[in-house]
Amino acid sequence: MAQKPKSEQDHLSETREKLIVAALPHVVFDGWSDAVLNQAITDSAVDADLAKLAFPRGALDLALGFHFRGDAAMTRAFAALDLDKMRYSEKVAKAISLRLELAAQDKDAVRRGMTFFALPIHAAEGARAVWHTSDAIWNALGDTSTDVNWYTKRMTLSAVYSSCVLFWLGDESAGHDDTEAFIARRIENVMQFEKAKAGFRKSSLGKAFANGPGRFFANIKAPHTPDDLPGSLK
Repeated sequence: MAQKPKSEQDHLSETREKLIVAALPHVVFDGWSDAVLNQAITDSAVDADLAKLAFPRGALDLALGFHFRGDAAMTRAFAALDLDKMRYSEKVAKAISLRLELAAQDKDAVRRGMTFFALPIHAAEGARAVWHTSDAIWNALGDTSTDVNWYTKRMTLSAVYSSCVLFWLGDESAGHDDTEAFIARRIENVMQFEKAKAGFRKSSLGKAFANGPGRFFANIKAPHTPDDLPGSLK
């Protein structure tokens, strides 16, 4: 049976992978920069015009490509796990742990990415990258929300994930055991908040809010397609 011809998107995905792999040894020393991208083009023998199509904004798209690559790896690895006996909160913690575990071999590149996205000019893209990770985790967990909860879940997890990454970057414990404990504590904090929020909704004040100002939130809907999500290389 003849193989299906590769699409333009297939070629771009392969090009991005080649450039990211070629760039990583240089990122450790020189950070995410256009100079590193140019070196990756040379090392990988990728055509310069094709590289421009793959990463039109240069170093910014290269750094984002690396981040999204990690999200995709987490999604694949998470789908292969048997988590039936885990509580939902444990599954969330596992997804965060897995995302960091898979990034461990490129920890210095992640650290360089934190510095890169801390720059004011890149801060918005950095926030979108974290949102992308949060969305990937919720999708891996099978989240089906389509209302305002779609946004609140991702905003909450984005904050949790960001704090976990910062802790992980400074964690020198064996097997990152301290990070595992930190993740568990952060998830427990979120679960306590969710319990308090559920209690508020059941209270007389909560019901009054839902029937008044809260009606506004009932009209908020989640994006319809993946292309509506922030932070995706098309």
